[in-house]
Amino acid sequence: MAGTVDVLGPILEMMTWVGFVPGVPLLISAWIIAKRCCVWVTADGERFAAGGFMGLHWVDHADEEHKVLLDIPATEGTIEPRAVVVHYDVCHPSRCSLKPPHHDNTVLILGWILTGLGIVSTVGGFVLLLFPS
Repeated sequence: MAGTVDVLGPILEMMTWVGFVPGVPLLISAWIIAKRCCVWVTADGERFAAGGFMGLHWVDHADEEHKVLLDIPATEGTIEPRAVVVHYDVCHPSRCSLKPPHHDNTVLILGWILTGLGIVSTVGGFVLLLFPS
């Protein structure tokens, strides 16, 4: 048992540092990113064709009119105006889409995993202190 404790101690110490050192800054940066994000809202709009590309026209929550051309070529079926639901960024209305936005939480997930690894390794190190070598 003493040999196992002697081997596990340095491993848990190393895993504590591997978890906490990158994990906590990743959690802090994920929090900063979440605070700087603007809200995406929806509005009723219509699509139109202009210059061979498809565009969107809508009125936002502040009664301002917006028109944006998308990087989607207009085909024969998209020439006529059609009502659509437009998802747009409140801070930057030119960032819009016909699909709901997908928010990546990669930094947050990685931060939680690494910080959790650091916490488990720290608790394991304290448990090893209970066993005399």
